[in-house]
Amino acid sequence: MTTETKLMGFVRRSNNGGALKLSVSQNAFETAERYVTSDGTEYVGMIINLNRLRNLLSGEQEVTAISQIVDGPAPEKAS
Repeated sequence: MTTETKLMGFVRRSNNGGALKLSVSQNAFETAERYVTSDGTEYVGMIINLNRLRNLLSGEQEVTAISQIVDGPAPEKAS
């Protein structure tokens, strides 16, 4: 198996800079991989690159990606 990154949406600072604004694609969310905790609650795990988030918070960057790490198919072996 290989590991792939799926784009889920974007994060940016709000207009007044006091909050982060998350925009997640409805299609990406509907088709995202999910996991269930021991109490039965279902979640969609997503990540934001920490260095890019720091750049966003410091004003060096205006937007960065929200992603999901997914297991891709195993690479085919050469015959």
